[in-house]
Amino acid sequence: MGAILLLGFLQLLISLASSSPPPESITCSSGTAAGCTITNTYGTFPDRSTCRAGGVVYPTSEQELVEAVANATACGKKMKAATRYYHSIPKLACPDGDDGLLISTRQLNRIVNADAARMVITVESGVTVKELIEAAAEVGLALPYTPYWWGVTVGGLLSTGAHGSSLWGKGSAVHEYVVGMRIVTPAAAEEGYAKVRELDGGHPELDAAKVSLGVLGVISQVTLALQPLFKRSLTFSNCDDFNLAELAIAFGYQHEFADIAWYPSHRKVIYRIDDRVPFNVSGDGVYDFIGFRSTPTLETTLSRILEESLEATGNAKGKCLNSKVITDIITIRGYGLANDGFLFTGYPVIGYQNRMQSSGGCLDSKDDALLTTCPWDRRVRGLFFHQTTFTIALSKVTKFILDIQKLRDIYPEAFCGIELYNGILMRYVKASTAYLGKQEDSIDFDMTYYRSHDPMTPRLYEDVLEEIEQIAIIKYQGLPHWGKNRNIAFVGVIQKYAKACEFLRVKDAYDPKGLFSSEWTDQVLGIKGRASIVKEGCALEGLCICSEDIHCAPDKGYFCRPGKVYKEASVCTSIEQY
Repeated sequence: MGAILLLGFLQLLISLASSSPPPESITCSSGTAAGCTITNTYGTFPDRSTCRAGGVVYPTSEQELVEAVANATACGKKMKAATRYYHSIPKLACPDGDDGLLISTRQLNRIVNADAARMVITVESGVTVKELIEAAAEVGLALPYTPYWWGVTVGGLLSTGAHGSSLWGKGSAVHEYVVGMRIVTPAAAEEGYAKVRELDGGHPELDAAKVSLGVLGVISQVTLALQPLFKRSLTFSNCDDFNLAELAIAFGYQHEFADIAWYPSHRKVIYRIDDRVPFNVSGDGVYDFIGFRSTPTLETTLSRILEESLEATGNAKGKCLNSKVITDIITIRGYGLANDGFLFTGYPVIGYQNRMQSSGGCLDSKDDALLTTCPWDRRVRGLFFHQTTFTIALSKVTKFILDIQKLRDIYPEAFCGIELYNGILMRYVKASTAYLGKQEDSIDFDMTYYRSHDPMTPRLYEDVLEEIEQIAIIKYQGLPHWGKNRNIAFVGVIQKYAKACEFLRVKDAYDPKGLFSSEWTDQVLGIKGRASIVKEGCALEGLCICSEDIHCAPDKGYFCRPGKVYKEASVCTSIEQY
């Protein structure tokens, strides 16, 4: 109890912290020419492998980018574009072998042009969401929808189909607002081994390029359609979840920026009532989400130690108490909202779009020698987690939610683990024209949960989240978020995309030798191999769906058994629960 209360107290210190910026994704043993490795910001890929490369280049212009691609193409060398911090969980930026080339977009970070008259902005691919938002606002414009975390780059978020939350207009996916792109791809010797392909809004291949997984080449520049800067009014409403299955779909049509945070074990739902308001409505609010702010390293360390202790002792009730303390504090503090830019005094909070749509203060604060960090900073003993994120078509959402509620009613305490990480976030996404975009209007369900540093150690209620994962991706044919998820979410995924063949046709035309492809992307795209890895303990990490007890942890009392609600599921179940 004392540790839980201390953790709650430390939450109050977050707003006082500065931060140490996160480390870059690429390190090399000898300059930039040899012995390089790349990892994501969390420090670990789903299969825990180390991704090596022979070198890295940091082009500062499109011409230097062309030269880098040409040199590698002439040598038949594998390549991957890499962003500064690399926030994707899968190995999308990992080239095959130890001699591949990493092409960092860290220095391709210019705002090329913000045209207020035409309401468009052109940026280089290494520009972050924060930089894009600020540049647009300076000329009185706004991008209507973005991811909530502003640390991702334009090239990275487009490659993975990142989005905000809305069923209005063209929807919440950033790629729906792309009206032009310049992408550097391999070319034949007579073309100098590299070429710049310029795709305007009407180009038939733009629908392949705007969600590409990085397998077509390196995005150089992107032009996005903007809107006049506007204001929003945001209220979070706390309700019971008994009628969530009935209300979830309708709620997305009622409010432009709606989303839902669901806390199943506490039977609570936080509805985000968020809409545009006239420009003359008073308010200068800011949404600086607490979970993305600088956090005292002491807090993240204690939080991790506490959760490890609760896991080791099987103390689900402790997790429930801990999650209640944390969520109550966050609720009282308005989730990071501030009516005047400094203090939260009540709802609604009204502010300009550029100050309400995205946040991430821990990304670029001053260095304080790791006294404070992003909560997931891999250099400290902080958060270490899995993320399972899938999109369920609106036509199937009601039944999916009812299935989860049935599972919750069997194991109510099993969901407290995800409530430590803000519950199940439900965001709205519209059907896309992109070949690898969403196939139908949908709700995106995002779950973050504990991951052991020991891959052979099962989680408390391991089977429950595995069953949810399989209900989503198998029973309801959910689509995985390209930049998140464990391996099993990607098994056979390409068959769920109606225009996969068109995407592969463009891929073959842009990169016929597969220099921007890798073993991982070939598996995901159904070209060669499967994303699953079958070995001892593989189901514990989501590398496989168990079919034998050895895929779980029989020596620790976890065996492969059918699901409780979805009987076709195969999950690692504690013999004490079975």
